[in-house]
Parts: sequence; structure tokens; C-alpha cells
Amino acid sequence: MKFGVVVFPGSNCDQDCYHACRVMGADVDYIWHGDEDLPNFDCIILPGGFSYGDYLRTGAIARFSPVMKAVERYAAQRGGLVLGICNGFQILLEAGLLPGAMLRNKTLKFICKYVNVRVENDRTPWTCATKTGDVLKLPIAHYDGNYFVDQKTLLELEDGGQIILRYCDQEGRVTEEANPNGALGNIAGICNKDGNIFGLMPHPERAVEPLLGSEDGRMIFESIIKSLKGIIGGS
Repeated sequence: MKFGVVVFPGSNCDQDCYHACRVMGADVDYIWHGDEDLPNFDCIILPGGFSYGDYLRTGAIARFSPVMKAVERYAAQRGGLVLGICNGFQILLEAGLLPGAMLRNKTLKFICKYVNVRVENDRTPWTCATKTGDVLKLPIAHYDGNYFVDQKTLLELEDGGQIILRYCDQEGRVTEEANPNGALGNIAGICNKDGNIFGLMPHPERAVEPLLGSEDGRMIFESIIKSLKGIIGGS
């Protein structure tokens, strides 16, 4: 199996994602933002950072990169797995590959710290190595992480099991105090209806080794690898 990490001008977590894939024992290559084809990849990662300087809005310019047309085809036509982390999540929202939008953090300040998130659905390619209710300790680093969506879409997300992660305390309680950015419903990560596109604000790639303060990010990558092994093994 092979991961691909997209590099946009301004990406600064591409090397972190590349390293995390290598730590997990997976093959990985970089993908340039100008590439128009994505051959031989089993999972595409849109990393965090400040793509195109975050001018206009976060992810608003990156969504027009040539590679995003390829990402859309890869997900829609091939059912390929696409993971958007932080700025990558913002790009997926701007591209319309996931519903909703990101607002400024409720504090109007950049937040960089570890948070706890609760797994809401373990029947996805992104969480199949976890159990519903598991609490993961992951770092965040963003200024626009306040997820928002209209009430109709929120209900659709709830009913469809598309809310994958919620901010919580150490005991797994979803509280206002545990919400670092004001995100609607404490939402930290969602997937599309087909489940093959996942966006989250926390950085699992920064939590794959003990030296980093948490290894809980490995659970996301282990889930992807477990899912891919099932897909490849069953094909």
C-alpha cells in the first residue's frame, strides 16, 4: 500500500505526514500541487499548514490547484481514501468535498496545544482500529478551527454517522469547556457520506511517537492501514 502527501505552497506539515507514514511502515511519496494525475496511491493526505498563505480564506486558493481535480476524481471515481488534516480539512471544505465551513476560533486567537477527542463512529476506514467512545490525545494548531454547518446538514451528519471525532475531556465527556475553538457540536472531524473522505482539525501525524507526548495518532493511521489491507486483500 502507498500513501501520497500533497505539497501546496505554504504547506508545513507535509514532512510530518511523510514521517508518520514511514513510522507506520507504509510506503509514501510526495505529490506536487500542480500534478494532474494520482496513479498507484491507496490513500492521499492533504497536510496542514498555510497553503498559498491562507489568503482570502483558509484553503480558498488551494482548492483551485490542479491536483484537487485529481483528488476529486480519485475519491469519486475510484473510491480512494482522502485524509485532510487541519489546513487539509479546510481545503476539503472549500472544495465542497466535505460539508460545512471553518470560522475563526471563538477566542480569536491561534491555539496550539494537546486536546482530547472522542471516537464517535468506529465503523469507518479512519477509526476501525479504535472503539466508539475511545478518547485520543492529539495536538491542534489553528486559528480557523471553529467548524460550522447549518442545522439541516448537522442532522444529516448525525444521522449518517459522519461525525467521527468530538472534542471532549479526559473522561470522554463532551462539554463546552473541552471545546477549544467553539466548533458546533464539539465537532473535531467528519467524513463524507461514502466514508472515504475524512477531515479533522487535530494532527494525528504529530502524535505517533512517545517523544512527541502521545502515540494516539497512530490509531488513525493503523485504522487506514487495516482498512486498506481489507480492501486489497479482498480485491
